[in-house]
Amino acid sequence: MKITSSYGVELRKQNIPIRQTLDVYRSAVSYLTEIYEQVWEELERIPETKKRFNEAEHLIHTTKKNQARFDFDIRFPKMPSYLRRASIQHALGSISSYKTRMGMWEKLGQIEGKPKLVHENHAMPVFYRDVMYRENENGKDAAYLKLYDGHDWKWFHVRLSHTDMEYLRKNWSGKKASAPTLERRYRKYFLRFSYTEDVILTKVPIREQIICSVDLGINTDAACTIMQSDGTVLGRKFINFSSEKDRMYRVLGRISRFQRKHGSVQVKSRWAYAKRLNTELGRKIAGAVTGYAEENHADVIVFEYLEIKGKISGRKKQKLHLWKKRDIQKRCEHQAHRRGMRISRICAWNTSRLAYDGSGTVVRDSGNHSLCTFQNGKRYNCDLSASYNIGARYFIRELLKPLPATERSLLEAKVPSVKRRISCVYADLRELFSEMELLKTA
Repeated sequence: MKITSSYGVELRKQNIPIRQTLDVYRSAVSYLTEIYEQVWEELERIPETKKRFNEAEHLIHTTKKNQARFDFDIRFPKMPSYLRRASIQHALGSISSYKTRMGMWEKLGQIEGKPKLVHENHAMPVFYRDVMYRENENGKDAAYLKLYDGHDWKWFHVRLSHTDMEYLRKNWSGKKASAPTLERRYRKYFLRFSYTEDVILTKVPIREQIICSVDLGINTDAACTIMQSDGTVLGRKFINFSSEKDRMYRVLGRISRFQRKHGSVQVKSRWAYAKRLNTELGRKIAGAVTGYAEENHADVIVFEYLEIKGKISGRKKQKLHLWKKRDIQKRCEHQAHRRGMRISRICAWNTSRLAYDGSGTVVRDSGNHSLCTFQNGKRYNCDLSASYNIGARYFIRELLKPLPATERSLLEAKVPSVKRRISCVYADLRELFSEMELLKTA
């Protein structure tokens, strides 16, 4: 399995024509999009992608053996060939996507939502090595970029962020990076380097697997449980970055007070800061979850399939909007795959609502939402109970899946609760595993 990772290195403030280069590239893509839209019927007849691309380049670029039909070379003189080809590829992709969406729209016979071909795009150039990007041999935190200064394409010396370069040297030393892509974030420019790795994911039999079941929450960031297939719990951990959340909530409070006093026009920068804090919180949670799973030699990390639909209302509306559940799972998936671990998801219905010991529904405390009371009077942490149920549902599914229909029906008759997956709890896994052992020895 191939895993692609990327990291953005900030370009330090200096007198280099980044903006002019970006404007020229986007103008080229916009101009090519207009041209290829006019001759798309000709290009569409060419089935092979490579031949279509060559024909598109012949339309705009003059050589000794080819006379261009359009004046691209006059409008954009001395444009580097790699950058020209990147702009051609981007324009062809935009038109192809537009034509596909238009065909689907016409086929469905819709009236609203007609697709539009956008010429003014947000394309970002790729600095190909040796011809657009060169590493500085003397300085470690510097490089050379070929940029447009308003008159000609020249090499410019640029300084790179020392902190970012130290991270790359520490974590990606000896691995070849792809050609960096320019990107703009927070009014700053970055060079994004990509690295591709070949990873072999674990293939441990289900009975020998160790999993890390994770219950993501709002009050507690994550409750993790290390579990074996027979239900044995090897470890438990609560992950909660309270200081980071407190900082973010203080910023949100200042935003609320500022909006009441001055209106909502001048708070864009404050909201951007709050979003960055929230993104960083998601990164820390994902790193902590993956790190804990790796420490305990887990083969699989199990999450709930979290999908919130419709309008969110109530006291915790803002917290739910800021809850980066999908981002955390996506980051965990990437980090886990790099370490050879797999990711699995189960249905989230009733994982927190049902007690792990099979006693029925729980009653949450009004004062402390993380605690609950079982039907038998037992007091327990609701997030931890949910993490037990998450792990149990994964093992129940994986244990029953490969069995023959007759054997599976026999086990479901002895443990009826496993028939309906959304009502399975930790106690059902213990009972199911015991019945499987008895059936195996019989």
